Amino acid sequence: MMIRKSTLAALGASFILGLAVTVPAHAEAVRDTAKWDREYKASVDRGDGLFHGGIKSTNEVACVQCHPEGSNTHAETYPKYQKQLGKVSQLWEMVNWCVENPLESKAIAADSADMVDLVAYMSNIRKGMKLAPGKY
Repeated sequence: MMIRKSTLAALGASFILGLAVTVPAHAEAVRDTAKWDREYKASVDRGDGLFHGGIKSTNEVACVQCHPEGSNTHAETYPKYQKQLGKVSQLWEMVNWCVENPLESKAIAADSADMVDLVAYMSNIRKGMKLAPGKY
């Protein structure tokens, strides 16, 4: 079977055109990924500020006083049974227990930007840890 030069030229042109279509899609994905990374880092940074004294408390206690450098938050182990709550709970529920008890403040809405930022911060400092839902 013999392939004509014009057929090869047409195949080559469609291959090149195909690349032209995929390059912008790739560039868009790169831009999206960069945006996602920036937004995540901004959320973690806001959470860091909240964790280190940014939550208004009646007694001036901050999360960092019980959890220096985010220690003993173990975000990777949620959901799990929490003795303080008497049930299997999500991380945000334990955050609110701490906000209401040691911090003597009002609970933070689970779907609020502040809660998302706090959970992002606590999850980020535990990045790389093996996921262990239910671990005590």
